[in-house]
Amino acid sequence: MDQQTRQGDLSWRLSSHPITLLCFLGFRISSLLVYLFGVLFTSNFVLIFIITMLLLAADFYYLKNIAGRRLVGLRWWNEVNTASGDSHWVFESSDPNERQVNKTDSRFFWMALYVQPVCWVGLAVVAITHPMWLSLVGEFVPNLAEGLEELKLVMRWANGTRVVIALMLTITNTLAFSRCDKFSQASNLATSAMYSGGLAGNLAGGLFSRLFRG
Repeated sequence: MDQQTRQGDLSWRLSSHPITLLCFLGFRISSLLVYLFGVLFTSNFVLIFIITMLLLAADFYYLKNIAGRRLVGLRWWNEVNTASGDSHWVFESSDPNERQVNKTDSRFFWMALYVQPVCWVGLAVVAITHPMWLSLVGEFVPNLAEGLEELKLVMRWANGTRVVIALMLTITNTLAFSRCDKFSQASNLATSAMYSGGLAGNLAGGLFSRLFRG
């Protein structure tokens, strides 16, 4: 099967920017893994909290400034008017005539962009309810078996804080890139309409000039 027929498959080898794609997916997954399984490797919840926050911050920055621009040609930022204090979002997209977005990169990007907030919403529900999985952790990690009730209180607070921050960061990027993509599509349609209108005008002008000349 050649490269053309396989374009769009979910394989990092087909990516135009494989290193960027792997780093993007790594940041997306690592924060979830540390949040879910970090307690199996250490009982220091402060360390787990800090690592999770650092990974979420790195994921937010990398997605916003690097992955979005290189994988799908989209970028956004927020500007504040110093005079009025009002803020507004600015969207930037690459010219489709100058750059063709790789279908594999695009599928990976949008899938990871929407799946991660859904995962954090699910974890938020678990964080609000009774953390039953801590009982299982206590069985595998003997040091955590003692004082499990106190541990649950600490974990509820830590989990709630981490989930709220994670939802804020991931949903912000998801909404921003979704709006950026719609803005890009609208701009392309407007450009195509202007080009078509100009082309039609040129054709009509040429036709009339020939008629009057004839």
